[in-house]
Amino acid sequence: MELRHLISFLAIAEELHFGRAAARLHLAQPSLSQHLQRLERSVGAELVHRNSHEVRLTPAGEAFREMAADIVNRVQRAGQAARAAAAGRAGTIRVGYNFPAGQRVLPATLAAINARHAGIDVEMFEMRTGPQLAALEDNRLDVAMVYGRPTAAGLRSRSLLRVPLVAVIGQRHPWAGREQVAFGELANEPCILFRRDQSSAMYDAIFSAAKASGIRLNVAEEVDDPGATAIIAAVKPVVGFASAVRGRQAGGAPGGPRTTTVRLYDPVPMLDLHVVWHAEHEPVVDAFLACLPPNPQDAL
Repeated sequence: MELRHLISFLAIAEELHFGRAAARLHLAQPSLSQHLQRLERSVGAELVHRNSHEVRLTPAGEAFREMAADIVNRVQRAGQAARAAAAGRAGTIRVGYNFPAGQRVLPATLAAINARHAGIDVEMFEMRTGPQLAALEDNRLDVAMVYGRPTAAGLRSRSLLRVPLVAVIGQRHPWAGREQVAFGELANEPCILFRRDQSSAMYDAIFSAAKASGIRLNVAEEVDDPGATAIIAAVKPVVGFASAVRGRQAGGAPGGPRTTTVRLYDPVPMLDLHVVWHAEHEPVVDAFLACLPPNPQDAL
């Protein structure tokens, strides 16, 4: 049983006229008749009865018609799915992101993907920059949204937006209520930081600002989880660091850690957020990149 024979049978079933069915399929009428004969031999039953006055489906043809149409439709959909996957319009993409990307980039990107490529599923993982790049290297992620421009061979990147850092403090801290603090004032404050491998660009931006201010940071605690940083800052007289985007969420839920943020200046530590992917990648990555907003507003 061949697909072309099913298609010929369905054209005859719809037209109930061999001439019109043959013209519709761009076949000679004898070829159409041969297709039907071979299909009937394969099925083992007469599907179409014709004489000089009419063409009609037999009871066997009526029973066969619905299933034949389903087979043809499934084959056509399979072809469409394969072409969509080859063109990057279908499949699954694994995306890593940090907090600013989740707030400023991903919502518009996901809306565009849903509108343009409904066949693409996006799996999302919120991580710091270091773990994202490690997952990208191990092929556990297809795309990463991270601070800084990676220099590893085989990676490509594109700048998305700039993000300033702010100080995170408890609501009883002496700085609470101030709108901004010169970075140099951190010389007299114990700080909470994180290991450099968690986010080298953020780590270096903080220490570069300290160097520019002529101070040495007093790192009292090292905590890799941003949530834990907020908890410690809420209950101890220490200063943490966060992006301005995350800082806007300061205050906490009822019963949770109560923190606030203060803008830093002279200098303002800044971070560049990049989207990163492998130079050799699946077409679905190109579809995702094309859906990124072209000019996200900087998180100032």
